[in-house]
Amino acid sequence: MTVERASSNSAGFNDGDSRVMPAHVGIIMDGNGRWASRHGLPRSVGHERGVEALRRTVKAAQKLDLRYLTVYSFSTENWRRPVSEVTALFSLLKTFVNRDLDRLKNEGVRIRVFGTKEGLPDDVSALLDRAVRETADNTKFNLGIAFNYGGREEISRAARAVALELKAGRIGEEEIDEQLLASKLDTSGFPDPDLIIRTGEERRLSNFLVWQGAYSELVFMDVLWPEFGEDSLHSALETFASRERRFGGLKSGAA
Repeated sequence: MTVERASSNSAGFNDGDSRVMPAHVGIIMDGNGRWASRHGLPRSVGHERGVEALRRTVKAAQKLDLRYLTVYSFSTENWRRPVSEVTALFSLLKTFVNRDLDRLKNEGVRIRVFGTKEGLPDDVSALLDRAVRETADNTKFNLGIAFNYGGREEISRAARAVALELKAGRIGEEEIDEQLLASKLDTSGFPDPDLIIRTGEERRLSNFLVWQGAYSELVFMDVLWPEFGEDSLHSALETFASRERRFGGLKSGAA
């Protein structure tokens, strides 16, 4: 089975396989703390292993010839966690970018960051800006990092941007539609995700890409994020390929 898709290469699937591959995959990376608890380790170790899983997954996505991958790295709700854990998460982001940015640049990866900078430490904000700036001309693979991100907050900011344009007379009421609002979202330029994967045994979106994911296929996996890798990604793609996407229409061949 293979994937007929936005990119015809089906690397990683069996020869002769021709299912539909998603152009854009979103991943809610969940389960670091539970993984650490089950192994009798501090939560910080779970987050460290989570960074290793992210590194494996980005490499696997490139190998499978995906074009767009967006990972949920830090949500606007994560500020409710203990200060020590939030600080550790920021430290791990800095470790990932500082260690991997040159490699990602050389591999043609373009990094986009989705979310708000409000409340972020200056060094974290500057590092994210650097990652975006230094990879801006790359075109081979697109990595979205949803950091300090919340889907509802993103839609609110987009609505305010539209309201300001309306108030300034740059647009008329009749011009306000889905396409205009989507153009104001952080993810403008990325296709909507065909597939959203959530690890960690939970079954919800948790405010991730709530506008963009309206017609995404959802795959919930019992694997905890530190255990995720190429095999897990391949399994999720197999599940996606087995589904028929109708977008509100009828099943193929139905009258």
